[in-house]
Amino acid sequence: MKIALGVSLPHRSPDPIDVETMRRVAQRADALGFQDLWVTENTIDHVFCFDALTILTYAAAVTTRIRVGVAVIVLPVHSPIEVAHRVATLDYVSHGRAILGVGLGRVQHYGEFQVPTEHRVRRFRESVELIKALWTQPKVDYHGSIYRLEGGTMAPKPVQKPHPPIWMGGDHPDAVRRAAVVADAWMGSGGSSTATFARSVPILKEALEKAGRDPAKFPISKRVFLAIDEKPDVARAELHRWFSVVYRNPDGADASGVHGTPEQVRERLEQLVSMGANHLLLNPVGRHAEQLEALAAITGRS
Repeated sequence: MKIALGVSLPHRSPDPIDVETMRRVAQRADALGFQDLWVTENTIDHVFCFDALTILTYAAAVTTRIRVGVAVIVLPVHSPIEVAHRVATLDYVSHGRAILGVGLGRVQHYGEFQVPTEHRVRRFRESVELIKALWTQPKVDYHGSIYRLEGGTMAPKPVQKPHPPIWMGGDHPDAVRRAAVVADAWMGSGGSSTATFARSVPILKEALEKAGRDPAKFPISKRVFLAIDEKPDVARAELHRWFSVVYRNPDGADASGVHGTPEQVRERLEQLVSMGANHLLLNPVGRHAEQLEALAAITGRS
């Protein structure tokens, strides 16, 4: 499969995750030539989940080449100054391998962090502007309607120039169009349906062209929750449990996820490529080391 492929680092599960399994997956994905390792941010959660940037720092420490990213941080509930510093530090200690994915999140996230939902798009846009400024300027004077900073300095600066790539998520047409203007890449969420992804890609490409950006050079990704087994019913049952417990959406196993034999999974992944994906985030929901080897075989990386 001749597109960029990332894989999920084991980090969120109905069951506790063994650190040794996580290390093995990170190092094996690095050795197999996958492009990037990803986690989600789920701080207040009903299932087991590591802190995103902490666990990416661990993954970076036990690997040498593979990039490390979070998709997505719900940016408006955080201080952009703190996010800028933590991701710059990750980029510095990983020798330039960090990716920051950001999104608006859901209304519930704002209540959990006691952040008002009013003006959240403005808060989001200003956060991105301030993060980029802190990453690229020696001294920052920023005067937004929500955030202000006088003479702000920050070190270390990221290794990547001009800055680590900022990916954006979100499937609402406004979010997709915003990504075309502000972001370095866009990723359809794992919980959104394949049909939603198919509808979003033309919106994104049109917005990119309007912004004077080449859609062929813009990463268009989809997170894919998946389960592979020679017995299709076993794979479906595994993915159904994941969506039922983690997403509380059992229908997502068929509408959003990919399951089946290796041949069936490869066919479904190729369908996403035909819809416009030039990057896929492959996210097994269990048997992580075993599933990584299966994905390597399916995608020609074994």
